Amino acid sequence: MSPDSPTTRYLEIVLRHLRRLHDEEQPALRQAAALVADQVSRDRLVYVFGPGGHSNLGSQEVFFRAGGLMHIDAILDEGTLLSNGALRSMAIERLPGYGRIVIRDYGIAAGDLLIIVNAYGINAATIDAALEARERGIRTIGVTSVEHARQTPPEHPARHPSRQNLHDLVDVVLDCKIPVGDAVVEIEGLDQRVAALSTFANAFLLNALVAETVELLARDGIRPPIWTSGNATGGDEANARFIHRFKGRIRKL
Repeated sequence: MSPDSPTTRYLEIVLRHLRRLHDEEQPALRQAAALVADQVSRDRLVYVFGPGGHSNLGSQEVFFRAGGLMHIDAILDEGTLLSNGALRSMAIERLPGYGRIVIRDYGIAAGDLLIIVNAYGINAATIDAALEARERGIRTIGVTSVEHARQTPPEHPARHPSRQNLHDLVDVVLDCKIPVGDAVVEIEGLDQRVAALSTFANAFLLNALVAETVELLARDGIRPPIWTSGNATGGDEANARFIHRFKGRIRKL
């Protein structure tokens, strides 16, 4: 592969970005991990909501995932899933009040923990979910780009009517540091960049959060139930030891 190929340039950008997250987000990761560990140690679920088309990938990344915590409950709301129509998804994520409906429907309450994954951190569904959580006494972690939110004009049509940002509304911010526009690879002769970065960044922070959480629990002598790949030998048997604890509690299990 040519050192100046789009693939090579993309790889270098992704690696450089992940290294930056590693170097700059350690304090926030430890703070977030303490919140997650507290929930798991008390056998409470941790809810993850990605209010937006590709933000849903963040909630799916840590749900029912090999090496992931069994206490993760992904809120996979049908409204913003791209599988139900991309333009429909975008319209719904911009619909004021929708995020509140989702949180209320899930029955999340005071003392619960909600992780909200949205790199851009401005759409109505995201902001309403954060506002509803705050009003209900739910602790929150936001996986979002502070830079992207701050650099998006207040009058942008994707914004919540209040013009608020996710990073201002959550208890802990895991800053994925995505630049405006998300795409990062420049092609000669084109104005528009290609190859998005947010999915890599969100997935890294979320899986790092899981790892940090499990280490905290292990230090306290707690062995949390962790998903084993069903495609690995003995995986089904390993998971079967814990399924009864979560079947019926986790809506999409």
